[in-house]
Amino acid sequence: MESAAAHPRPVLTAGSVLPADADRAALVARVHNPEWDGPCVAAVRGEQVVDLTAIAPTVSDLMERDDAAAVVREADGGHVWRLDELLDAPTGRRDVPHLLAPIDLQVIKAAGVTFARSLLERVIEERTGGDPAQAARVRARVGQMVGGTLDGIRPGSPEADKAKELLVSEGLWSQYLEVGIGPDPEVFTKAPVLSAVGTGADIGVLGASVWNNPEPEAVLVVDSRGRVRGATLGNDVNLRDIEGRSALLLSRAKDNNASCAIGPFVRLLDEDFDLDTVRGIDIDLRIEGTDGYVLRGSSSMREISRDVLDLVAATHGPHHQYPDGFVLFTGTLFAPTEDRQAPGAGFTHEYGDIVRISSPRLGALVNTVVPSEQAAPWTFGVRALMRNLAQRGVL
Repeated sequence: MESAAAHPRPVLTAGSVLPADADRAALVARVHNPEWDGPCVAAVRGEQVVDLTAIAPTVSDLMERDDAAAVVREADGGHVWRLDELLDAPTGRRDVPHLLAPIDLQVIKAAGVTFARSLLERVIEERTGGDPAQAARVRARVGQMVGGTLDGIRPGSPEADKAKELLVSEGLWSQYLEVGIGPDPEVFTKAPVLSAVGTGADIGVLGASVWNNPEPEAVLVVDSRGRVRGATLGNDVNLRDIEGRSALLLSRAKDNNASCAIGPFVRLLDEDFDLDTVRGIDIDLRIEGTDGYVLRGSSSMREISRDVLDLVAATHGPHHQYPDGFVLFTGTLFAPTEDRQAPGAGFTHEYGDIVRISSPRLGALVNTVVPSEQAAPWTFGVRALMRNLAQRGVL
């Protein structure tokens, strides 16, 4: 990747980030309020953002309420901001109000290898040892040997067992195929509590990585009882070279400063937006480079290999509880193979890339790629949040 330099900020407006049917949506935001030097839970009502912190001091608290959607739509609130002003605020500035990731105390979990197309790309990463120069050759061989073998296979089914036998016989079995079509999904902890960045912020790619891409995903918001309460968008940022060297480097590949973006808002489930809606959403991706480069892609939740409730059950249950709730990245169909820097090298980010992940029912998450080492340091953790809320008298 090219060296980091000053880059233009994306131009964001209410119209460019709100869902197409925002007038019918119960939308939850978080806002940094410089008056308190801390976050506020807020409702997005049209182009106004209303402080609800006195009612629900954290988003985690709000998700525990059975009447969360009614609170977001109707409850009297405190301070009111204009959404356009929050979106126009400089990133990383504590002296101006701005949007944050719309979650707080929830554990940030992620399910991997949940789409067949991206599953094969994980196999390719493993087979190349994270070397992008070998990707085209290995991709051709894997495509020739596997073909449509995995299309429509239900993980853990007898058909999946037969596909496994075939792949083993061809010398192509891997740990990624095990979690992709085997009985148990891959679920890992993506990032620490409170570390996610929101729309408009910089997103970090580790400086050592030379082969990487965004991962546009639907993100479920789940309460302490394992109930899906809402959904949003996320960027799981994939460092293909580092994870490709060894799956044991997953934490180094996934968990770095600003490497997890979530937003722009949590859309609560209601009569107009239910789990079946989430199961059918399409997610669009647009990457714009400072050199005029443009890449477009899309991912459809209709092609996911495992139902979203199966992923939730693999995360939460008698085997594991989350008293503050959790959010769950559900995986991506998007795995870019277009060459960018050199023939056969595939896609990788350049610093300054503007990544726009959008869906008509969830809005748009927009971030600018920078080295993780140069992203705004993460300094506001759980202790800081508890102290801040206590000082404000809302705990």
